[in-house]
Amino acid sequence: MSARVLFAAGEALPFSKTGGLADVAYALPRALVRAGLDARVLTIAYRGALDRLRDARPLTELDVRGQRMRVWEGTVDDSGLRAWLLDHPPLYGRAGSPYVDEHGHEHGDNAWRFGCFSEAIAKLALGVNGVGWRPQLVHLNDWHTGLAALWLGRSAPRPATVFTIHNLAYQGVFARHEFDALGLPPEEWHPEAVEFYGGFSFMKAGLLRSDAITTVSPTYAQEIQTPTFGERLDGVLRVRAGMLRGIVNGIDAQTWNPAADPLLFQTYDGGTVDSGKRANKRGLQAQLGLEVSDARPLFGFIGRLAPQKGADLLLEVREAFARGGAQLALLGAGDRGLEEAFRAWASTAPDSVAVHVGYDETLAHRIEAGADFFMMPSRYEPCGLNQMYSQRYGTVPIVHRTGGLRDTVSDLTGILFDHADAGGVRYALSRAFELFAEPARLRAMSARGMARDFDWSVAARQYVELYEGLARPRA
Repeated sequence: MSARVLFAAGEALPFSKTGGLADVAYALPRALVRAGLDARVLTIAYRGALDRLRDARPLTELDVRGQRMRVWEGTVDDSGLRAWLLDHPPLYGRAGSPYVDEHGHEHGDNAWRFGCFSEAIAKLALGVNGVGWRPQLVHLNDWHTGLAALWLGRSAPRPATVFTIHNLAYQGVFARHEFDALGLPPEEWHPEAVEFYGGFSFMKAGLLRSDAITTVSPTYAQEIQTPTFGERLDGVLRVRAGMLRGIVNGIDAQTWNPAADPLLFQTYDGGTVDSGKRANKRGLQAQLGLEVSDARPLFGFIGRLAPQKGADLLLEVREAFARGGAQLALLGAGDRGLEEAFRAWASTAPDSVAVHVGYDETLAHRIEAGADFFMMPSRYEPCGLNQMYSQRYGTVPIVHRTGGLRDTVSDLTGILFDHADAGGVRYALSRAFELFAEPARLRAMSARGMARDFDWSVAARQYVELYEGLARPRA
């Protein structure tokens, strides 16, 4: 298949990142190019992003809601993937992250910022400004792009649309005056359209107006059709269940490869995993100021410090970590109260607990390689990536049996628990301590994890199959 696919996302490596969406928006389009598709990624030129666009040149200019915006084209890396960046500094060139300012507060005009991005996606996909390349299919991602499905759905002919839910909890819900400011059709203000409990939802627009819906694991695709996980959109998803499919994310097997990872203290493969992990564990302990000891089990955690990720549960079971002689290396940021609580824990046990608030790519790789176990006690998890990185690096993941964690970790390659509460985590820790006391069993589980194939090519084949049934002009 050589379909032309425009992959649009509110963040994408190497230009921006706040979470797993950025990884997906970089790795999946590259995998699509390797599979023979003519794929391009469209994202936003936040502050500093253009510095990371290779061979940048102006592509076109767009008029969006009375604002003149420039689109730049260039390459991402040596893979052949081309990128388009929407550039308008008054909206996107601010300090802070894509969604919040430098003080951690949401930008007050996010509806306008991402509503304009969605309209720009539609205009580029329809060739409004004479760009020679036009997609046969537009792949939209999360709420930031949801209104593009609405605009494209009102055009004919048009490319087909796929909308991927990465996390249903973040829906882009805003007030009526924002709806009016964005010039949305009045008939869309209706409970069976984008109106949502007195406001309107970008996410709902994507779910209702796209030709197909995917999410990032088969289990999560089932979970979100229930009131427990559906975030008040379960009814919409049940109605559109025939269009909904779960496809597990992959990982970049070149970037996350312990045999060739330049960020590690020592590289290793399946044949040298014992010595390699031992060297990386000692290096990580020394770097973080932990007691350097092979005899103490070292647990890693990388992620958002938020209740969804179960970060608070780690604090609730501090005594279990202490009783087991365990160490914890934590890298993450999020809820300010949780950040302070973890810092306080580390200050009382500096040889056992190390906390780095923020994000550090080198440290992330070293935690994956140096830890014996990796904690993912998420209350829900659409897919997750770190549990796949962990298995690739011979680190045993400890996960709540939910969403993509259930789909990517088995009892042969990790430790799963059923209840996302302190009791469930204590149970998982007790199993980890038993496993650590039996090195042969631990090595066998580690080896089985390293043998698994999580490369993006697996997911890309499923997306190509989906695209093949959709990539025809829509009347």
